[in-house]
Amino acid sequence: MLGVFILVTSLFTLTANAQNVQGVATYQTKTTIDMSRFTRDGQQMSEQRKKQIMERMKNFLEKEFTLSFTNNESFYKEEEKLATPGQGGGRWGGGFTQGGIYKNVDQNMYSRENNMFGKTFLIKDTINNLEWELVKESKMIGQYPVFKAVATRDIEQNIWSRMGRRARDAQKAREKANDTLKTASNEDKVAEKPEPKIETIVAWYTPMIPASHGPDDFGGLPGLILELNTNNTTMLCTKVVLNPKEEIVIEVPEKGKEVTREEYQKIVDEKAKEMAERFGGNNRRGGGRRGGGRFGG
Repeated sequence: MLGVFILVTSLFTLTANAQNVQGVATYQTKTTIDMSRFTRDGQQMSEQRKKQIMERMKNFLEKEFTLSFTNNESFYKEEEKLATPGQGGGRWGGGFTQGGIYKNVDQNMYSRENNMFGKTFLIKDTINNLEWELVKESKMIGQYPVFKAVATRDIEQNIWSRMGRRARDAQKAREKANDTLKTASNEDKVAEKPEPKIETIVAWYTPMIPASHGPDDFGGLPGLILELNTNNTTMLCTKVVLNPKEEIVIEVPEKGKEVTREEYQKIVDEKAKEMAERFGGNNRRGGGRRGGGRFGG
């Protein structure tokens, strides 16, 4: 298979230049959560309670996306589906939605519309490609031979993870200031795992589809990414329609207050701090329904 890897990879540039390609790829994504971070009154919740939470969050953790692409442009968006009663991300997710991701390889442009509690932001920046290491390892995904690439990156937490961290910090501060908690036995407390700072990204791409795109914010490889794994999420392409009869029209986000990634991240941090103080502050005893420990980390 090594010979195939060398041959296919070396032919990618010629193929890409000679072939105009467009299509739609469908991805199924599945995210896992470290349930050990879900605590109440400093103690681990029961396995039954954790299972109930996972069932309620199933629609949030398992999703379907489509990637519309041409040689130079792509747009990645979530496919909407009806929530099963009792499932979904809950009331916390209602105030924060992320739009589709637009990328233009020729112009090195990234664009996305996000809505945060009624205000729309247009995030415009350059494409944030990783430094991929191409690995001499291959397999088949459907009818396509795919090849492995590996990269590392700093973990970018979403707003709810940031709120959870802020809330836990606020809870620790309250416990430190409380004499009764201060004298509690260390054996009675649950040690909190340190949050990882770096994650390894594993991608499987196929030079047989000469488009340097992929799911979510990923791309920059000599072929379409058909599978990608982060530390807690798997994205798997389940269907590819190449060169359909109807021309692919790429949506370009253009609404909202224009900000860079860095500027938007500062806004997210401020909102996370505000929300953590608001909801964490309602839990003076550490056991209320809006306690800081209820946010994922």
